[in-house]
Amino acid sequence: MFHILRKAGTLQPGRDPSLVVCWGGHSISREEYEYTKDVGYHLGLRDLDICTGCGPGAMKGPMKGANVAHAKQRRHNGRYLGISEPGIIAAEAPNPIVNELVVMPDIEKRLEAFVRLGHGIIVFPGGVGTAEEILYLLGILLHPDNCETPFPLIFTGPADSAEYFARIDEFLVYTLGEDVRRYYSIITGDPVEVARKMRHGVDEVAEFRRHHQDAFYYNWRLTIARNFQETFEPSHAAMQALRLDRDQPTHELAANLRRAFSGIVAGNVKEKGIRAIEKHGPFRLQAEPELMRRLDALLTSFVAQGRMKLDGQDYIPCYVLS
Repeated sequence: MFHILRKAGTLQPGRDPSLVVCWGGHSISREEYEYTKDVGYHLGLRDLDICTGCGPGAMKGPMKGANVAHAKQRRHNGRYLGISEPGIIAAEAPNPIVNELVVMPDIEKRLEAFVRLGHGIIVFPGGVGTAEEILYLLGILLHPDNCETPFPLIFTGPADSAEYFARIDEFLVYTLGEDVRRYYSIITGDPVEVARKMRHGVDEVAEFRRHHQDAFYYNWRLTIARNFQETFEPSHAAMQALRLDRDQPTHELAANLRRAFSGIVAGNVKEKGIRAIEKHGPFRLQAEPELMRRLDALLTSFVAQGRMKLDGQDYIPCYVLS
């Protein structure tokens, strides 16, 4: 991972921690999009840079807002870093604000790059892909080796997105335990508070790395287990074989849930996944009954909120829960 990012010219020694990763959906409402711009603007006023998946929606808004703030402050070296992978960049082009672009070999390397490079992460409303990203990060933070490593994580959106985050929070607490709440904050309808809290969190990261004499440009200290790094090919057999029960360490359950969501993303937007669905029918997921009920409720809420529409068409599920 380090060598890929170094050769891509992404690692920039000599800069203080400032890179905030923003995750969220490409299919969001106008209100949510304007909110992401507001958050990006207030991050930019606080000398923070933006990294996203480089697409539209919640991946474009924060960059646009930060770009305006940087221009007002005559800050000419602002970073608008986009990280993608072949299956995603083939489906949606980078937005025009991106001034650095890295295409990682697969989704696992892409997610690891976000975590290794970012000094904090903000999550806006999204769909299955956003849930995948949340589970990936929380699975890493829940690893026993990472319990003392500061990593600011904020879930945010306009005031009427409170229900969306309540559903996410409910699902996370049931699957990963009550302790998971200490790793993230939920702030709705207040972009200024989001920016203030993130600025404070990034400052804590800087102080932690100074104390431990760690690099600012790459998070060496974070332990990322092998099952978060290995490439997952979402075939029908692999999806059905996923172990989705709570009788396992929480970070391992998070890894398996992340794979399940990754498979659904592949079935939604990636050519290989779409072709597999057309040929063999929807993916089949199996889990313990209560976990399956809650997973079904979460996915159904995404559909009901219009977060899983493709090309303006009503969503037809690429998965079956049993």
